[in-house]
Amino acid sequence: MSNEQTQGIGFFQKYLTLWVAICMAVGVLIGKFMPVIPKFFGRFEYANVSIPTAILIWVMIYPMMMKVDFQSIKNVRKSPKGLYVTWITNWIIKPFTMYAIASFFLFIVFKNLITPELAKEYLAGAVLLGAAPCTAMVFVWSQLTKGNPAYTIVQVATNDIIILIAFVPIVKFLLGVSNISVPWNTLILSVVLFVVIPLSAGILTRMNITKKRGLKYFENEFLPKFDNATIIGLLLMLILLFSFQGEVILNNPLHIILIAVPLTIQTFLIFFIAYIACKTLKLPYNIAAPAGMIGASNFFELAVAVAIALFGMDSPAALATVVGVLTEVPVMLLLVKIANNTKHWFPKSKNN
Repeated sequence: MSNEQTQGIGFFQKYLTLWVAICMAVGVLIGKFMPVIPKFFGRFEYANVSIPTAILIWVMIYPMMMKVDFQSIKNVRKSPKGLYVTWITNWIIKPFTMYAIASFFLFIVFKNLITPELAKEYLAGAVLLGAAPCTAMVFVWSQLTKGNPAYTIVQVATNDIIILIAFVPIVKFLLGVSNISVPWNTLILSVVLFVVIPLSAGILTRMNITKKRGLKYFENEFLPKFDNATIIGLLLMLILLFSFQGEVILNNPLHIILIAVPLTIQTFLIFFIAYIACKTLKLPYNIAAPAGMIGASNFFELAVAVAIALFGMDSPAALATVVGVLTEVPVMLLLVKIANNTKHWFPKSKNN
């Protein structure tokens, strides 16, 4: 990566895959040699929701939600084509291609390596990732590709609203097709806990601080205080999660790679669907790049949280969502490089 490319991505974010791998190792070792720790945390559960995990996920998601300016939605009409690409890719194409690709690999290509029961749960984790397009890291990818920041905010804000409406029925439908029974109330509770509550808290915090101290203070001084909270929350949660997954991983280390294959292929496919659609519509590069990135990356925090709520901390489904975290950063950085090298595909704009 060039210096220009890595500007704007924090130290923790830049090496996120390394930290995730380290947390996997630490978690597995804890699960193997200090099983009393996951056993202790496993006691704190309410309505199938792990309380320690919920707290850590709020730590991760709340700072992201403060970045979203919902007043930007009033600018939707100014250049709607890029938003149409984002919405169609994220909600009409992505969940179903994820289901198709993951099913093909897990049940056909890898059928001699994975039992049907495991394949079904890994598919459930993949479905949760596919139905949760990116909310937070897309700001990083947009910055690295010199995307239009105002337009990226509109894309994220509208996406967050659609998540509230579309996530539960899409997941319910695709898991139902897979003969995986999940209760509506657990799905809805997960969205309330991990989207509605942190989103509402983020909006109220943004409004309150901006009103008292101004937007400049909020963006330049208040938000930076939370820069590392998201990553630290994620890493602590992964240690906890992998302490529950230790036995599964030690017995099936190859499964990490097998899960990663369809997730990686899906990431490339979705990026190019959105990116080429923007090229066909003659949209400028600084709209096309973020449009490709927001669909390609995932709101993995939500996927992990829902997998834990539905299937448990030690479930293969939860493991599949965590593999999504492990693969996302290196793949997305490669897509950033591809986007930056194909900028000439797009018409010039004032901000290009």
